[in-house]
Amino acid sequence: MCLRAKQITTLTMLLPRLTVCSKIPEQTKVCCFFKRSLMQGYAHGTSIAHRSELRHAKRIVVKLGSAVVTRGDECGLALGRLASIVEQVAMLQNQGREMMIVTSGAVAFGKQRLRHEILLSQSVRQALHTGHNQLKDMSLPVLEARACAAAGQSGLMALYEAMFTQYSTCTAQVLVTNLDFHDDQKRQNLNSTLQELLRMNIVPIINTNDAVVPPPEPNSDLHGVISIKDNDSLAARLAVEMKADLLIALSDVEGLYNSPPGTDDAKLIDIFYPGDQQSITYGTKSRVGIGGMEAKVKAALWALQGGTSVVIANGTHPKVTGHVITDIVEGKKVGTFFSEIKPAGPTVEQQAEIARNSGRNLASLHPDQRSEIICQLAELLTERKDEILAANKMDVELAVTAEHMAPAMLNRLSLSPAKLNSLAIGLRQIAVAAQDSVGRVLRRTRVAHNLELEQITVPIGVLLVIFEARPDCLPQVAALAIASGNALLLKGGKEAANTNRVLHQLTQEALCIHGVTEAVQLVSTREEVEDLCRLDKLIDLIIPRGSSQLVRDIQYAAKGIPVLGHSEGVCHVYVDADASADKVLKIVQDSKCDYPAACNAMETLLIHRDLLRTPVFDQIIGTLRTESVKIHAGPRFASYLTFSPSEAKSLRTEYGDLECCVEVVDSMQEAVDHIHKYGSSHTDVIITENEDTAEQFLQQVDSACVFWNASSRFADGYRFGLGAEVGISTARIHARGPVGLEGLLTTKWVLRGEGHTAADFSEQGTMEYLHENLPVSPPLASHRDSN
Repeated sequence: MCLRAKQITTLTMLLPRLTVCSKIPEQTKVCCFFKRSLMQGYAHGTSIAHRSELRHAKRIVVKLGSAVVTRGDECGLALGRLASIVEQVAMLQNQGREMMIVTSGAVAFGKQRLRHEILLSQSVRQALHTGHNQLKDMSLPVLEARACAAAGQSGLMALYEAMFTQYSTCTAQVLVTNLDFHDDQKRQNLNSTLQELLRMNIVPIINTNDAVVPPPEPNSDLHGVISIKDNDSLAARLAVEMKADLLIALSDVEGLYNSPPGTDDAKLIDIFYPGDQQSITYGTKSRVGIGGMEAKVKAALWALQGGTSVVIANGTHPKVTGHVITDIVEGKKVGTFFSEIKPAGPTVEQQAEIARNSGRNLASLHPDQRSEIICQLAELLTERKDEILAANKMDVELAVTAEHMAPAMLNRLSLSPAKLNSLAIGLRQIAVAAQDSVGRVLRRTRVAHNLELEQITVPIGVLLVIFEARPDCLPQVAALAIASGNALLLKGGKEAANTNRVLHQLTQEALCIHGVTEAVQLVSTREEVEDLCRLDKLIDLIIPRGSSQLVRDIQYAAKGIPVLGHSEGVCHVYVDADASADKVLKIVQDSKCDYPAACNAMETLLIHRDLLRTPVFDQIIGTLRTESVKIHAGPRFASYLTFSPSEAKSLRTEYGDLECCVEVVDSMQEAVDHIHKYGSSHTDVIITENEDTAEQFLQQVDSACVFWNASSRFADGYRFGLGAEVGISTARIHARGPVGLEGLLTTKWVLRGEGHTAADFSEQGTMEYLHENLPVSPPLASHRDSN
C-alpha cells in the first residue's frame, strides 16, 4: 500500500516527536537475513556490462541531487518527490539489497527554517516599533550556506527518519568531509561504520558536513583519487570505497546528452563509454547545487573505473519519479548507463536512424527495382536452403535440449524444404503486387485553373516487427516492407537466433543489388522489448507476431507508437439449425484441427439448441473426439448433460491447442450476442443453408473477418491472395483483418500550382474553386522516369 499521501500530511506532527531508531525488530532481522541468502550479489571488481544485469546488483548507492530534493523556490524540500524515492529505496532494501543514500537538501531545509525565524523576529520587532503597516517592506538578509546547513541537518534527517519509519526501515545519519577519505584511519573507520550499519539492515544516509566544510579548491584532485567537492564526487568516492555494485545519480535532467539539453540537435545518450568524452558539449549547471553535468560525468567515470556501475537519470519528472529507481534496477532503459564495454555493432537507436535513411532511398526506387529485390530474395531462399536448414537445425536442437518449448511452438520454429518453397512462392506474389504500390494516385482533383491536388500512397516509415520463435516470419515481413518502401527493424525470438541471422544476411544480399542494404535491420543487441517500444521518435508502427501475451505486453508498453495486431484469437464457429451436416463436419474439423496453435483456429463452437440429440450433433462430437480434441462445456451445454465434459473456466479462452469450448444457443441472434460479448473481433463463422440468416450474421457480427460456410483458417494473408501478411489486425482504424502490402501504406497530399495563394480565392481575389475530379495516373516513380 502506498503511504506517500499519509507521509506528507502527517509529517508536521511526526517531526517533533521523532526519536532515533536504535533497535531493529528481531522479526525484521530474520526476514532480511533470509532474503539476503537468496540474493546473489554481483561480483565486484569489474562494472556491470549490460543494463539487463543491473537486477543482480546487491549494494546500491542512490545519490539525490539538490534539484531533486529541493522545491522550485529553493526554500524547503519537495516532500512528495522525496516520499516516492524513499518508498522505492525501502522496497529494494526489503528485497534484501543493501541501500545507501547520498543526499543534498540540508542547506535548503535550513534556509527555510532560518527565513521563517528571521521573518518572525523582524515582524515582532517592527510590530512593536513601527506598526503593522510596515511589514510589507521587510527584506531578508543573504543567508550563509554553512549556517543554513547547520540549521537544516537535523530537520532533514528527522524527515528521512519519519518517512522510512512508514516502511519499518531504520536509518542512520553519517556526515563526512574530504579528510575522512584522505586520512587512512578515518577512511577505515568510516568503512567499518557503514559496513556495520548495512549488516544491521540500516539505510545509511550520508551527506557532506556542509556546516564546517571549506569551499572546494579548483583542480585539487589527487593522483588517481577524486576530491570531495560536491555530492557527485562524494557518491562516487563512497560507492568505490564500499564496493557498491551500482550508483544511481538522480538529477533534474533525463541523463547525459550529446549537447546541452534544449538545443535542436540534443539527443539523450543511452550508454556512455569512457572514450566518448570528446563528443560531449556541457551546458550550464542546474538551478541549485554546486556540481553540474560535467561534475557528474567525471564522478561517474571515476566510479566506473573503480568497478561500480553508474546510471544518471531524472529524479524530478512527476511521471517517472515514482518508479525511476526500481526501473533502473530492473534493467529498463532509463537515463544514461555508463559502461566500459562498447558493443561491436550500432545501438538500436542508430540502427533505426540508419534504416530510416536507407528506407527513404528504398521508397524512391522504381517499382520494378523493388520487385527485383523481392524476387532475388525468393531465389536465395531456394538456392541457399541447405544453409538455412542447417542453422534452423541448430535452433531446434537447442530448443529440444532446453525442454522448455511446447510442441506447437517447436513446430513454428522448424523449417523444411516445403516451407521454404512455399515462402518463395508467396514472395513472388508480393513482387508482382509491388509494381503498383508506392506512389499510386488514389485521388486527383483540379482545385482551380492550373492548381491540381493528388492523394498518393507512401510508406509509413520505420516498422518494428517483434516476432517469437517463427523464423519464416522474417522473409515474409521483409518482402512486404520492401514492396511498400518501408524501413524495417526486426526483433526475433532468441530461440531462432541462428536461423534469423542467416535469413537476415540473405535479405541484405538481395537489397544490395540496388544499394539499399541497410533498409532492413536485425536487432541483435540485448534490448528489452519494452525499451524498443519507447523509441517513439524513431519508430512509426509496431507489429507484434506471437502469443496473445506478447501482443498484450507490447500494446501496454508502446507509449506513443501505434501497434498493429490482435491480442487474442477467440474465433467462433456457429452451427445453425439449417446447416448441412457434410459442411459442418468439414468446417469444424478444419477450423479446429488443421493448425490448433494458429490465431485463426476455432476456440468456441456454438451449436443451435435444435441440433442437440440429433445425428448431426453426435457426428460433430465424434469428429472432435476422433481428432483428440478436449471439449470444455459452456454453462448452458453442461446443463443439458448428465455427465458433461469439464466445464469451461472462461468463455473467452484462446486454447491454442487441441481443445475447444462447446456452447448452446437458441438462435442466430443469440450467437451474435455471444460473439460480441466473449469474442476478440478476429474471425467468426456461420454454417447454414439459410441465406437470410447468413446475411444477417455477416452484417451484424463486428469482427475483422466474417465467413459463411467456410473454415476460419481462411483468415490468412496468403489465402486472401496478399502473398503474405504481417499479421491480423482487430483494430478499428488503418488496417483490419489480414494485413498485407496495402496495410503498410499511408497517403500524402501533393499540390501542384503556379504561384497560387489563398488570397487569390478570397472575396477580393480573382479565382474560384473548381474541385473537379480527374482520372488518376500511374505511380509517381513512373512519372519521374518519364520526365
